[in-house]
Amino acid sequence: MKHLTLTYGLAISSLFLGISQSAIGQTSLQIENAILNDQKNFYFIDFENYPKSLNNLPIGVFDSGTGGLTVLDALVNFDEYDNESKVAKKDGILDFSKENFIYLADQANMPYGNYHAVNKDNLLKEHIIKDFQFLLSNKYYLHNKDQNYQTNKDKVKAIVIACNTATAYGYSDAEAFMKKTKLDIPVIGVINAAARGTLANFGKEESGAIAVFATVGTIASKGYERTLREQINTLGLKGDIQIFNQGGHGVAEAVDGEPDFIKAEAKQPRSDYRGPSLDNKDYKIDRTLLDIYNFNFDKNQMLCDGKDVEDCSQLQINSSENYIRFHLVSLLEQIRKTENAQPLKSLILGCTHYPYLIKEINEVLMELKNYKGNDGNYKYRSLISEKVHIVDPSIFVARELHQALAQKELFNSNGNMLENSEFYISVPNTENRNVKLEGEELRFSYDYKYGRNENEIQEYVKVVPFDRKNVSDLTLERFRSIIPNTYELIRSFSQHSLKMKEYPQEIRIK
Repeated sequence: MKHLTLTYGLAISSLFLGISQSAIGQTSLQIENAILNDQKNFYFIDFENYPKSLNNLPIGVFDSGTGGLTVLDALVNFDEYDNESKVAKKDGILDFSKENFIYLADQANMPYGNYHAVNKDNLLKEHIIKDFQFLLSNKYYLHNKDQNYQTNKDKVKAIVIACNTATAYGYSDAEAFMKKTKLDIPVIGVINAAARGTLANFGKEESGAIAVFATVGTIASKGYERTLREQINTLGLKGDIQIFNQGGHGVAEAVDGEPDFIKAEAKQPRSDYRGPSLDNKDYKIDRTLLDIYNFNFDKNQMLCDGKDVEDCSQLQINSSENYIRFHLVSLLEQIRKTENAQPLKSLILGCTHYPYLIKEINEVLMELKNYKGNDGNYKYRSLISEKVHIVDPSIFVARELHQALAQKELFNSNGNMLENSEFYISVPNTENRNVKLEGEELRFSYDYKYGRNENEIQEYVKVVPFDRKNVSDLTLERFRSIIPNTYELIRSFSQHSLKMKEYPQEIRIK
């Protein structure tokens, strides 16, 4: 019997995205005026006095949550060039070892992938411009109760948008905004070259299926599908290449512990749950597929109101592994029901949170490859290639960043990645009386988060350093296990940075 071999294909982002302006056009937002012109506004930045010498400034990286740390981890571990000559040649020295990084997780406003579904694209774009503002400014808060902001954060010399949804919906707006600042710094997103890297796995005449596994918002943007189809034509590929989209409703949220989708302490189905269920018309758990989902019920990873699964009138997913099971089965069912379906050859991880779950993705694909129906036949084997390339865009982000820094001669010769990198996260601004919170975690209520409108210029959030109050121990353990070198940067910042000197040791990251 031949075994399924899963390998990691790689892909990247580009300064130009295959997303037409008619599909996702530029929008004039009042937040830009606040940043550029309103000197009394918190968001104002005096760009005329931005540092003239950029080399020693850090590189900014942001995502809607902690998923973008997988992209940062690719930068942290990158070694494809000679550090002296900058030619493409590994030298055993990390290529960005002398660079400093500033990472922002816009956790309070995540998941970005849901804004499109509630017709709030412009609000999402406003969040993205605010992410830029934070990285380009010197402001942050020590903690969420802090009345006065600090002004000793470094500004940045390059920005990596480590978020597929933000790239799909906000790149053109961010690019237009950066032109208004008159700063000449690289801005890198995460979609176009991911498509090129995927198609590099296809021969000129080869057929096969590509699955884009991403947030619902990224799928709705059609950024990946449009770019793949354009490049199939550009490359002159003649095979039958089919593209399937699977919106991973709840996956990123489960990784970041969003209580609307996952609650570790829950023992019974919850009224405030928003993930796939037996009665969710858009993301329905199909009773006839329960044997194929093969959900893990241990330790309340599934919540059922009956004694066993057959008795459940309510069934809710309560672990990231089970979210993967639901969506990969849904994907394979989509392929199975397609006429003349080609076997799955490449799976694009179109969300930066998903690489945390590569182990689970591998395991579930193997299970589905070997699943036999009641008739004794393999249900999905013909639909899964012997080798499935799992495409993670992050390494290509690293390549493009290196090329951009080389082109503009922006490398830092005096930095220290371990000692000087910094990590920040957005938390609800409890001083803002308009903010509506819920739960013990004091997060934005769902209705408030997605009920806001663009151009209501106010501080919804405060951006503060990572600590054990705003990043859970479970999440930190995932970092330690899956991205250990980046975790060490986080730990070093928490333990040794002067910005953390007022923090008690018990909430610093160890």
